Amino acid sequence: MLRKVVFSVVLLLQLLAVPAFATDFQEGQVWSYRTRPGEEASRIFIVRIDRELSVRPIFHIYVDGLKLKNPLMEGGLQEHLPHAPVDEASLEASVVELLQSAAPMPHIGEGYSLWREAFGQGRAGVFTQPMDEIVQHIEDAFNKPN
Repeated sequence: MLRKVVFSVVLLLQLLAVPAFATDFQEGQVWSYRTRPGEEASRIFIVRIDRELSVRPIFHIYVDGLKLKNPLMEGGLQEHLPHAPVDEASLEASVVELLQSAAPMPHIGEGYSLWREAFGQGRAGVFTQPMDEIVQHIEDAFNKPN
């Protein structure tokens, strides 16, 4: 009897240890994600995926529905993040539900171009944290005393 219980527990632990099914992220997708409090309507747009710049794909996203405190913006609030390069683990840790596929995408050209040039020179990287932490990190940087 004890042997059956031990076997059942070991089997259950093995099932729980199976890695999560990888999400098939594609350009043109819009996702809900684990947001900061008060930004529950915020969405992630996967605008571009670079597969040739790194061993792992780099996802270029646009985020709307933010309440990002930014003293450089009129009114002190920024409602969207026009470009952020993130890795797949960042998206996996953040997304909740696919809302749309093949959706019209916002323009990220200027932010992407600046990032691409800096990345090519080794002066820019890719975010690896969950999206709510990335937004908080950016807000903290904007509001850091000189």
